[in-house]
Amino acid sequence: MLPIVAIVGRPNVGKSTLFNQLTGTTAALVADVEGLTRDRIYGHIQSETNDVIVIDTGGLDFDHGELSQTIQEQTETAIDEADLICFVVDGRDGLANSDREVALDLRKKDKDTILIVNKIEGMKSESLEADFFSLGFKEMISISAKRGDHCDELIELIEQKIDRSTIPSTTRELSDDEMSIALIGRPNVGKSTFINSFIKEDRLLTQNRPGTTRDSIFIDFNYKGTPLVLIDTAGIRKKKKVDQTIERFSVVKALQAIDLSDSVIVIIDASEGITDQDLSLIGLVINSGRACCIALNKYDLLDDEEKEQLERQIKRRLKFASFIETIEISALKSMQLNQAIDSAIESAKSSMQDVPTSKISNLIENLTETKPPPYVQGRRIKLKYATQVNHQPPTFIIYGTQTSKLRDNYKRFLESQIRKVFKFKGTPIRLIFKDGDNPFAGKKNKLSMRQWKKRRRIIRIRKRKK
Repeated sequence: MLPIVAIVGRPNVGKSTLFNQLTGTTAALVADVEGLTRDRIYGHIQSETNDVIVIDTGGLDFDHGELSQTIQEQTETAIDEADLICFVVDGRDGLANSDREVALDLRKKDKDTILIVNKIEGMKSESLEADFFSLGFKEMISISAKRGDHCDELIELIEQKIDRSTIPSTTRELSDDEMSIALIGRPNVGKSTFINSFIKEDRLLTQNRPGTTRDSIFIDFNYKGTPLVLIDTAGIRKKKKVDQTIERFSVVKALQAIDLSDSVIVIIDASEGITDQDLSLIGLVINSGRACCIALNKYDLLDDEEKEQLERQIKRRLKFASFIETIEISALKSMQLNQAIDSAIESAKSSMQDVPTSKISNLIENLTETKPPPYVQGRRIKLKYATQVNHQPPTFIIYGTQTSKLRDNYKRFLESQIRKVFKFKGTPIRLIFKDGDNPFAGKKNKLSMRQWKKRRRIIRIRKRKK
């Protein structure tokens, strides 16, 4: 299970800025899901060795020196489900009474905590840290989230502090032979009905894994000779309809289920149309790099006019996910459930596809010849060769010159052509552009004696002309 890091602290100490620094290098899974508690943002810290869910818990508001009841409940939930706490304080303001109250609450929880002294720009960290030793935390680090100073050291410290062997697992290990498919969606869109109809039996509560009733549920099923593991998750709920505790918990479980899966089926209630929360969930899946298909449940309840309206809505609101297949289903009537599973499996296989370096390089060469990148300041951008470096999602590095100046519309053109030629279905594609290494970069050219004489002669001539 992915470990969870919660960023806590009073308002305006730089928590969101720190969150952006920790997740900004990959921009992975950064999603503000509508209907969640105020300023609740989820993301990933990704490195070569670790992948961690990080949560920006928002500012802890104080009402006459005491945490308001609502914010207190939200904070306690974040702390309870986190494996590590990043407690942020403001080094410029110094130690505040509200910092002491947060620290007291954290010590009662007995959770691993890193005290982060932020806003050290232009100041000596030793003098700033002195005020905060009284809070009683062993691990302390001074950073500037705004400038990124010492944020790399903070990430290393987080990786050291997270002992994965002590993280309680409410999931199970999946074998390489199993194909795992996560079903996610808002409450009452028909996830459980989908599974019950698909496996043709009611799922029992005893099939739930150890943990809370909102943990992911794993259902083993053999489908056309392929061992499947269906992962059912709690729905994402709006703030008005449910306690914030359950609401946040559901999002984390959805993120962890996505991480465990080879493919994801996002189930949408067709009778309600495509909501902002549906779009946020699809965005989570795409940013995670997982293969995906969209199941429009309760489609049989729509009349012809409503079906046309839904089709227009799909074209308008799902432009960013045009590569994802949408399938009209009825979970209650078992309509087209197999087609949804087939699409999820096909998308997963597509995301694991290998493309030889020679083929992707030839494609890039042909594309740049038939439709060259536009000139930038009178100079042409050259794309030389490409290679695949990862799966889930398929990731390609394209080498060239001045690649940082390549326009987004040309990048989208390359992505669409790669998707078309190599038949990538239902999976995001990531393109990384790098300038080719110049062996002479940063080296001064040593002039010969003849060249030195010529250079001095040119300088003398220029001076005479002046």
